[in-house]
Amino acid sequence: MNLEATSAVVTGGVSGLGLATATRLADSGAHVVLADLPSAPGAEVAATFGGRATFVPADVTDPEALAAAVDVAVGKGPLRVAVNCAGRGSRTRLVGKDGAPGDLETFNDVVKVNLSGSFNLARLAAAAMAKNEQADGERGVIVLTASVAAFEGQIGQSAYAASKAGIVGLTLCAARDLASKAIRVCTIAPGLFDTPLLGRLDDEIRAGLARSIPHPSRLGDPAEFARLVQSIVDNPMLNGETIRLDGAIRMAPR
Repeated sequence: MNLEATSAVVTGGVSGLGLATATRLADSGAHVVLADLPSAPGAEVAATFGGRATFVPADVTDPEALAAAVDVAVGKGPLRVAVNCAGRGSRTRLVGKDGAPGDLETFNDVVKVNLSGSFNLARLAAAAMAKNEQADGERGVIVLTASVAAFEGQIGQSAYAASKAGIVGLTLCAARDLASKAIRVCTIAPGLFDTPLLGRLDDEIRAGLARSIPHPSRLGDPAEFARLVQSIVDNPMLNGETIRLDGAIRMAPR
C-alpha cells in the first residue's frame, strides 16, 4: 500500500514501539497522529517529525478522545493505517502471598486498557477506513499488539496474559468482519524489546533477559517491530494473522 498523502494513527505513539512505528510510517509518506496519554511529551515528540506528525492526547479507553484522534487523522488525508501500541502490565496473581484473593480491580483495568483499548481503536479506525476509496484493492490496515505472554504467560501475569490472548482471539474475528470492507487486520506478538519499560532495569537484568533469547541473543529493537508493521502494510495477503516477533524465545513459568 502506498502511504503517500495518507494518514495513520498510532496509539502509544510517543515512545517505544509506537514511536518507532510512527517514525517508519511518516518516512513512508503518511501524516501520523500520535495518540498518547495527556501526560506524555507528545507535542515535543511530534515537533521532531518536521510537520509529518500531530499529537492528540487520548487514552485508548476513552471513546471520545480516541474518536477525536481518528478525526484529526482523517483531516490530514485518507486514514489507511491504524496501529495500537498502547498498553499496560501488572503483577496479578490469583492468590496473593498473604493468602488473599487476587485483585479483581487490577485485572479488570489491565483488560480494559489492553483488550478493550485495542477494540476501541479498531472499531473507530475501521469505521473511518470504510469510507475510503479503494487503493490497490483495499481501504486500510489495522495492526494490533499482543505479546508472547498471550501464549506463555508467566506466574504473576494473569491479567496481562489474558488481555493479550484476547487480542489474539480478536484478530481473526476482526479480519473476517472487515473483509467485506477491504480492511485487513493483523497482530504482532513481540517478545523482549528494548523499550523504556525495560530501560528501567539494571544492566545485569537486561543482559540476563537478552541471554534468554535463542537468536539473536539480544533485546529486540523497536525499529524491528516497525519494520514488521511496514511489511504487514505492504503485503496484501497478510490478514487475520498473529505474528510472533521474538527471536524464538519461549517464556519460562517465571
